Amino acid sequence: MRTRHSRRWTSCLLSLAVLGASTGCGTEPEAAARPLTGHDSTPATHSAADEQAAEKAALAAYSGYLDASRAASARSDPAHPALSRFLADPLLTRVRVAIHEAKEHGAMRTGTLVSDPAVVSVDLAADPPTVEIQDCLDATGYRLVYAKDRRVVPGTRGGRYLATATATRYPDGRWLINAGATHQDQPC
Repeated sequence: MRTRHSRRWTSCLLSLAVLGASTGCGTEPEAAARPLTGHDSTPATHSAADEQAAEKAALAAYSGYLDASRAASARSDPAHPALSRFLADPLLTRVRVAIHEAKEHGAMRTGTLVSDPAVVSVDLAADPPTVEIQDCLDATGYRLVYAKDRRVVPGTRGGRYLATATATRYPDGRWLINAGATHQDQPC
């Protein structure tokens, strides 16, 4: 029973570490927590500059997400304020739950996670606008360890594998990562 439970939370934590909530401190308007929807007067075609700006903003959000996740995981802090700066639901909730479960089991993340993301698609005409990101994450030096003695948690593994994420533009203009997955069966 312990092994099965350990595998469940370990896989959640591994998803957190390599990609893959409640709102932050409640200081932002509720509309900022929802994707941009509805019809507006934006033209159906978008310039290359618009797409490049979206790519840049989405990659910045993705990088911020990884940094915030690493910081929150290292401190075992599911309420870390940087998480809500770069993440939105449903991914924000998944990340916070994974960090909370690690904390409950006395575990934390240490080491280095190497990321090399690339934008695979930009859809500014979508409702809401989205950018799809693909990454080859190298988690060989990023470990789930017990906080008490820094022993590696059994059943966790590093490696290099594919990760995907979706950045969505919200009404306040921010691009937030709201979906992500790791594909450990697809090495890169």
